[in-house]
Amino acid sequence: MNKKVLIADDEQNIVISLEFLMKREGFEVLVANDGDEAIQRIRAERPDLVLLDVMMPKKSGFEVCQEVKGDPALGQVRILMLTAKGRDTEVAKGLALGADAYMTKPFSTRELVDKVRSLLEH
Repeated sequence: MNKKVLIADDEQNIVISLEFLMKREGFEVLVANDGDEAIQRIRAERPDLVLLDVMMPKKSGFEVCQEVKGDPALGQVRILMLTAKGRDTEVAKGLALGADAYMTKPFSTRELVDKVRSLLEH
């Protein structure tokens, strides 16, 4: 069975490239364009992994992460936070809220695919 990956990002060009990349790797892909939609899709679809942008309208990636990780029913959902903010404090905040991994933009597609695969194997 294909693993489900939700891409939660408000920048269409990033969504398009991530969607292409994840589909090419054989994943079923879902998309959310803001934090509220991300929460709704996570609850409805139960993706295996969420590629979660930090800076989004309605709810930030940090808020989405906290809500998902605080819900025992969603405990199996892995979260990989993606952000242009690579400061140590931002990374620490994301990981403290329960994110499984953190990557700063821009990142190499190979690096991202490797990280996604390793998160889905655990």
